[in-house]
Amino acid sequence: MSFSIGIVGLPNVGKSTLFKALTKKRVEIAAFPFTTISPNIGIVSVPDERLEKIAKIANFEKITKTFIKFIDIAGLVKNAHKGEGLGNQFLSYINECDGILEIVRCFEDPKIEHIEKKINPQRDIKIVENELIMKDLKGLENVIVSLEKKERAGERESLKKLTLFKKIKEELLEEKKISDLNLTEEEKDLIKEFQFLTIKPIVYVFNVKGEKEIKIKGFTPSILLDLKIEEEISELSLADLKDLNLKSSLDQLILACYNSLDLITFYTIRGLKEAKAWTLKKGKSVLEAAEKVHSDFKEKFIKADVINWENLVKTGAWNKAKEMGLIQTVGKEYEVKNGEVIEFKI
Repeated sequence: MSFSIGIVGLPNVGKSTLFKALTKKRVEIAAFPFTTISPNIGIVSVPDERLEKIAKIANFEKITKTFIKFIDIAGLVKNAHKGEGLGNQFLSYINECDGILEIVRCFEDPKIEHIEKKINPQRDIKIVENELIMKDLKGLENVIVSLEKKERAGERESLKKLTLFKKIKEELLEEKKISDLNLTEEEKDLIKEFQFLTIKPIVYVFNVKGEKEIKIKGFTPSILLDLKIEEEISELSLADLKDLNLKSSLDQLILACYNSLDLITFYTIRGLKEAKAWTLKKGKSVLEAAEKVHSDFKEKFIKADVINWENLVKTGAWNKAKEMGLIQTVGKEYEVKNGEVIEFKI
């Protein structure tokens, strides 16, 4: 299972420019709205210095990083939830993503049209937020009607859900996102299947043009980037980057997206030939980690040996770490910690 991030924002804010820089793919970029109608999809590896250090201890033949799927979704406009600018189609693409990367335009350029005519980052963020809220409201109303029918038919479980959804509806009508509500874990589980848009984590990218001093408060996590510069950097060779003393900031962006999804990374070292990173939701057990590595492992699982990656790197070898008592043997209920190297026993 791969986790996905939807790149969203108003038209002409730099979404496709960022996607090209992230994936180094050729995508259609133009200075007018709705150039991107079908979403572009790219797989991007997650930067990981820990994996590289693990691989060095035994000169592994292969390194396999974990990855995130980025989906470049066409620009949203005001009243997208009513179908403006093919909005319902684009909102449905967001629905399929695990998280949102919102690009906010902060630069002036007379050659590139702004759909709202003037640059105003706070207004643009509010437009996108309102469309997500309205889409959730529409979906919520349909769910409430369905639950009311079930409740009248005597389904007791429906009453609990109905009470919760009516509470959420009241908050949405006050223009609050579901992610801002103080929901219990049980309540989050009850609404999980409906994939509401405003419960998804959001990372904001403020697309600037050199004016790094710009300050926009109240939106976290957020990153300031000159996406045109990032696109140009992505087209240079490593030698050119070194000669020009240039460095991309996209690693910071990728990690912010990864972390926003509440993910951790664990590692396996197979036969001293491959060091591999794996993605797991925070709080998951070693049994669920085993299933990630191979579907058969969950059924055949006996136990696992685990060690923090730093301890493994410091000792320089798995056997030496075991002799020093740094490797812990755990059962299937053990909660995997970020950065652990695991050897599964089946």
